[in-house]
Amino acid sequence: MVDEDRGSPAAAVFDALGSDYEEAFAASEAHRASLAWLLERLPPAARVLDMGSGTGRPTAATLTAAGHRVLGADVSPVMVEIASRQVPDAEFRCGDVRDMPFEDGSFDAVCLYFALLQMSRAEQSGLLHRLVRVLRPGGLFVLATVPLDVEDFDGVFMGQSVRVTSFAAQDMVGLVRDAGLTVLSERSVLFTPARPDATPEPQLFLHCRREATAPAD
Repeated sequence: MVDEDRGSPAAAVFDALGSDYEEAFAASEAHRASLAWLLERLPPAARVLDMGSGTGRPTAATLTAAGHRVLGADVSPVMVEIASRQVPDAEFRCGDVRDMPFEDGSFDAVCLYFALLQMSRAEQSGLLHRLVRVLRPGGLFVLATVPLDVEDFDGVFMGQSVRVTSFAAQDMVGLVRDAGLTVLSERSVLFTPARPDATPEPQLFLHCRREATAPAD
């Protein structure tokens, strides 16, 4: 299912990157380890929401291969087309993840890998609260981000101009706790994308569980 949303700056960036993004980050051991953490704890045939699903690899591909039902969502039509082709056993939707309708308590797990960085701090907080609500009580939430204390920072990512907003690591931990998540483990790594011009970037992986009742907005 593809709904055009080419007015989004994030859509323009990832439309341009396409499969190059997957190739640059394919060697991430921390991402694979995060998925292994999730797979060890999911019930059989779990329903998983993969927000910012990109090319579908490794997240959706790993989860569907293990027998789980995956719904991927991404703002980039190009990424959704690639993911639909590469991971045909998953369902993918294109649109703004902040506006997509999902029923409360309808997923066993949510994956949110590096999908927050082009949103404002208020938008990031609002999306986290909303995604916690779509988890069933006790559901799992895995998140990765680049933990820098920056707001509206103009930079270049893989040759594309981007405006980035993020939180320092402990502020991000506080944000997910405020959204109603218990942080079960966290891991900080330095990762260098497979690009000639790449430099090491800090990455934070959080593995969480939803409390019995999510806080109100």
